[in-house]
Amino acid sequence: MKWPAIVTSWLIVVTRAVIDNDYNSLEDDVMEISHSSETHHKPVRFRNCTRDTDIIDQLLNGTGYNKFRIPQDEGMTVYVEIWIQAITSIDELTNDFEMDIYITEKWLDPALNFERLSPCKGNLSLNHQVLDRLWTPNSCFINSKVAQIHDSPFRSVFLMLFPNGTVMVNYRVRVKGPCSLELSNFPLDLQTCGLIYESFNYNNQEVRMRWSAIDEPVQPMAPIVLPDFDLFKITANRKEEPYPAGMWDELHVIIMFERRFIWYFMQAYLPTYLTIFISFISIGAYAPLAHIQIILLTASYYVWMLVSMTFIFCSLLELAIVGYKVRDESKAPSKVTSKKSKPLVDGSPRGTSLYEKRFMFPPGCNASRSITKTNIFYVLCWYGISENEQGGASTDHVS
Repeated sequence: MKWPAIVTSWLIVVTRAVIDNDYNSLEDDVMEISHSSETHHKPVRFRNCTRDTDIIDQLLNGTGYNKFRIPQDEGMTVYVEIWIQAITSIDELTNDFEMDIYITEKWLDPALNFERLSPCKGNLSLNHQVLDRLWTPNSCFINSKVAQIHDSPFRSVFLMLFPNGTVMVNYRVRVKGPCSLELSNFPLDLQTCGLIYESFNYNNQEVRMRWSAIDEPVQPMAPIVLPDFDLFKITANRKEEPYPAGMWDELHVIIMFERRFIWYFMQAYLPTYLTIFISFISIGAYAPLAHIQIILLTASYYVWMLVSMTFIFCSLLELAIVGYKVRDESKAPSKVTSKKSKPLVDGSPRGTSLYEKRFMFPPGCNASRSITKTNIFYVLCWYGISENEQGGASTDHVS
């Protein structure tokens, strides 16, 4: 009975020793992590590192950092890069366009160098609350009509700090800028829209604005699709503009759009040209337009409109050709004497119809003769005086 109890006690002691050994190993200053890759497995050793919050606290608290002071006495160089997410509209009535973009700014702030602090990460990813405590170039679009940072559901500002003090800020902005719309070559026109980006508070002796050293500092993230336009070309350049306070560096973004003219030709120009050409064809004054509908069906598809107008044009052309052939082959028409029918209304001043004369004149009275003379014959007929007597009365009356 003693042996089972002894074995059980020994197992409990060994188990506790193993657990204590594992717990103590977690508190060692050096730990090994097996870093796997596709080609080899090599253990990587990490020393104790400084957390992000501790780095920010040491950089900004108690070091005398002032966000209102330019970090370098010789001036700052800010590199800018713009990514176009989408161009939502081009308004020809208000001469402007609207788009969503990502703006990336980079500059070197020596006061934010934290290489000596042995950071745990290669860079620090922070939000806009930390950015509010740092120096910024206060750049903006000076010619924009509306510019605002997205708030969905939080403020779309990304901040990244590198160990050497490099600051990278990314904004997601919706901006509405002006366009110089010239419609003289419509629909074969090219429209130009532009934005100007510069530092609002610092001239080029304090802040130098530069495009990033890449081939295309302004480029779309995806193909731009618009109802009436195609993205033709994007140009980025830099200019120096004089102001009363000095010279300012301006970064210009010029976006050119090409109108989609095929739709206008198929929907408006070609049907109009066909209709005008039809008006030049003589189809004859007595030709019945039997193949043309009085009311044409309407449709919203330009293909249907084009096909319908083509059939109408061909129908009129066919009718004109047939009428021309028939007119040449027909013989000269013979003269036919037309018999004049007796009008139902006399040409008298009163214009009395035959139906009314049945009640106005008694039988045996020549109403057509009497009504064409003076009103006295109208009275004599009612008194029964014959036509001969009417003639005498007429003579006496005239005399």
